[in-house]
Amino acid sequence: MSKIYDVIVLGAGPAGLAAGLYAGRSRLSVLIIEKGQDGGQIAITDEIENYPGQIVEGESGPSLIARMTEQAAKFGAERVSDTITEVSLEGEVKVLKSATAEYQGRNVIIATGAHARPIGCKGEAEYMGKGVSYCATCDANFFEDFEVYVVGGGDSAVEEAMYLTKFARKVTIIHRRNELRAAKSIQEKAFKNPKLEFMWDTVVEEVGGDDILQWMKVKNVKTGEITTVEADEEDGMFGVFGFIGTVPNSKLFEGSIDMDERGYIKTDDDMHTNIPGVYAAGDVRIKSLRQVVTAAADGAIAAVQVERSMSDYF
Repeated sequence: MSKIYDVIVLGAGPAGLAAGLYAGRSRLSVLIIEKGQDGGQIAITDEIENYPGQIVEGESGPSLIARMTEQAAKFGAERVSDTITEVSLEGEVKVLKSATAEYQGRNVIIATGAHARPIGCKGEAEYMGKGVSYCATCDANFFEDFEVYVVGGGDSAVEEAMYLTKFARKVTIIHRRNELRAAKSIQEKAFKNPKLEFMWDTVVEEVGGDDILQWMKVKNVKTGEITTVEADEEDGMFGVFGFIGTVPNSKLFEGSIDMDERGYIKTDDDMHTNIPGVYAAGDVRIKSLRQVVTAAADGAIAAVQVERSMSDYF
């Protein structure tokens, strides 16, 4: 490809599509590159309740993303379906290569997102969004007055478990060790919570059910004993939340962009990375809240920063 775009956006989740929309409205030439389906993690979310301005009843991840995609296209964002395997980000023109093509841009917005670290049990993928979740803020409402199990023992797992007690009838933390890894102050609050229970030295082996999650098999790592946990007959289902960490989709940029020890990209408040003309937006960067609304905000900020830099350029 001989065309040099004003900005190339990597990823078509909420951050990438918002960046494409804002860049397009600013009359910048913009190319969005996405290797899979639009939406990232919310593409597999059956129901969304907390995005401002959404359809109040019946909004799903795919329906919300479809409108974002349409908006970005309306304002001229070009699209390519491709997998980038090599990047050269230094210099005035950035070069991104796939197995079959080369793309050039004066600016790059990295919006490649992150993915939840899987629990690692049989049946997990099949019941994602049907009882298995990785986001309490997103899905807690759907389990009001149900039983919920949280897998993990670190800060985020225990904090999310306490958050879930505001909705669920009972929350049980499943942890492979006999003590939590969370900070002592967090542990103290958890042990005082009457709706929290603990299943020590245990891992989830398998989850299953008919169309929704109705049972799981757990294993005691010390004795090897397998126990089947079944949903309350009146409930007909329960929830399993995995909180054993998220993994940023940033491996492509290792060695060129500053990251923390977990691989999240470091930016300032305006989404600048350590490389001039390269920005990061959404779940791939270091941030305190990973939600659709914050990802979209990041994308908007990054695109506005590109527009301002291009104004200075010309």
